[in-house]
Amino acid sequence: MAETLFTGISQLVTPAPGPQRGPAMRELTVVPDAALLVRDGLVSWVGPRRDAPAAAHLHDFGSVAVVPGLTDPHTHAVWAGDRLADFEARVEGVPYETILARGGGIRSTMRATAAADEAELVQLALPRLRALAVSGATTIEVKSGYGLDFGAEIRMLRAVRALQPIISVTLVATLLIHVPPQTGRTDYVQSVCGELIPQVAREGLAEAVDVFCEREAFGVDETRAILAAARQHGLAVKLHADQFHAVGGTELACEVGALSVDHLEASGEAQVAALASSSTIATVLPGVTLHLGLPAAPARKLVDAGACVAVGTDLNPGSSPLFSAGLALALAVRLCGLTPAEALTAATANAAAALGLNDRGALVPGQRADFLALHSADWRDLAYALGANPVRDVWVGGQHFKEHSR
Repeated sequence: MAETLFTGISQLVTPAPGPQRGPAMRELTVVPDAALLVRDGLVSWVGPRRDAPAAAHLHDFGSVAVVPGLTDPHTHAVWAGDRLADFEARVEGVPYETILARGGGIRSTMRATAAADEAELVQLALPRLRALAVSGATTIEVKSGYGLDFGAEIRMLRAVRALQPIISVTLVATLLIHVPPQTGRTDYVQSVCGELIPQVAREGLAEAVDVFCEREAFGVDETRAILAAARQHGLAVKLHADQFHAVGGTELACEVGALSVDHLEASGEAQVAALASSSTIATVLPGVTLHLGLPAAPARKLVDAGACVAVGTDLNPGSSPLFSAGLALALAVRLCGLTPAEALTAATANAAAALGLNDRGALVPGQRADFLALHSADWRDLAYALGANPVRDVWVGGQHFKEHSR
């Protein structure tokens, strides 16, 4: 039986386990001068150091704050090529439609990704995932969606599966139905439902199916059909919605009980009300606001209305080249109006719940021993620091990340 007592914890700070809604997102437990007992990869005991039980092994952090490991519930970490020319053109004022006409934009990423084999995709994604892990992410969702053709989508998902034994954080794969082809979209949707989703389910390549429901992507009826096919094959469902226009995707997510609906930059009062009365988690992605200059998702209104809010990086080459889960948390405070306590809950317990995971995100007995030791004695540095990484040590299942990543 592996057993370690962690001491030297100036503050142990945790939300309650499971999804937290509205005012509950601010209700953190703060234990000063704390200790944490980990047994066989799970939290066994938490409390004041003076009450700590004996343990076979001791580890002294030297008086720093400890918080749960972060979950990044929304990334596109597997891609090939780059969008640097797009970035330069956009900041010079070139419209996105012109960038697309020149052969850039998302379809340039799709061409490069479709041309890469599985080994190359693994090699490209690994340093991105390591950057997220070092920033505090102990669970990371990874989407496909840059393949368009089914062979490329399958290669992306197989790359995620190949990455899992290489990196000790948890990877959660999602099949993303991202953009339709330029011709034959009806046949494409039918093939997604009748061929791609069944193959992904049969091979166990993804936990969920996500659809981009947007004016320039898939409509509500198309999205509904794809989500129904996912459910028929035992896969959870998620949506990208309201990034540029509110076209009904958020309402659909709430109607079908999707795990989460992500983006929400264009959400209004109707969408906030729908999420507040739904079990669907609202995932905000402040990296997009920072990089594209879009309005921020209305996280403050969502929390005040009683919704369950999560935060993610949306790491991708085009709209959010954000390689830090900790920085996403900090940006959610500055751009989306969350308090530090709400942002911590959004990036831990709620972000895990957005992936259907209720066994992590809180430091209470029975939860996975995924946690972070900060450089600071005050946990609020996690939301405060910009530029420097406030995370000193990452522990996954009670094991030190640096020691156990191969």
